[in-house]
Amino acid sequence: MKKNDIAQFYSRLRDANPAPTTELDYATPFQLLVAVILSAQATDVGVNKATARLFPIAPTPAAMLALGVDGLADAIRTIGLYRTKAKNVIATCQLLLERHGSEVPAERAALEALPGVGRKTANVVLNTAFGQPTIAVDTHIFRLGNRTGLALGKTVDEVEAKLLRVTPREFRKDAHHWLILHGRYICKARRPECPRCIVADLCSYRGKTT
Repeated sequence: MKKNDIAQFYSRLRDANPAPTTELDYATPFQLLVAVILSAQATDVGVNKATARLFPIAPTPAAMLALGVDGLADAIRTIGLYRTKAKNVIATCQLLLERHGSEVPAERAALEALPGVGRKTANVVLNTAFGQPTIAVDTHIFRLGNRTGLALGKTVDEVEAKLLRVTPREFRKDAHHWLILHGRYICKARRPECPRCIVADLCSYRGKTT
């Protein structure tokens, strides 16, 4: 995708959604961190149903730690891989209390040192909770980047690096949300809804639907 087309691509997404945000429900950076950890291989809808029950009884690292692995696992058992996620979240709560005064760190290295937190999760937290211009590449953004020609890459890391290079500075803070929402609802995996797409004319995908 050409430089001018990229700017137009993001401009249209911004015009359609000037203030994009995550679809995960949360009230604090800690709750966002937990929700993102739980969202791996799960839908945001499913996570929100679980956290609607969880966060009122365990809104802080100390309160969640008090649940223990078994208590947390029971609270999130509707989510895939719930036992592994419960172990990671409890271990993360312990480290937040011991190393960070119960606060979620705003630095990548510190976030990625937490159990269950990889680069993608760290990017989401840094961007959504702290306003940093990171771009977390999930399956939707990986597909969209390659399909549209916006950012070609064989791995999520390659696509992320390309997006950070080609995305104009004014769009970087919200790029993650625009791209994931577009990939989730318009540029779908099985049958993209090209007739509804506001950037279809800028897209290099040869199999456009009609």
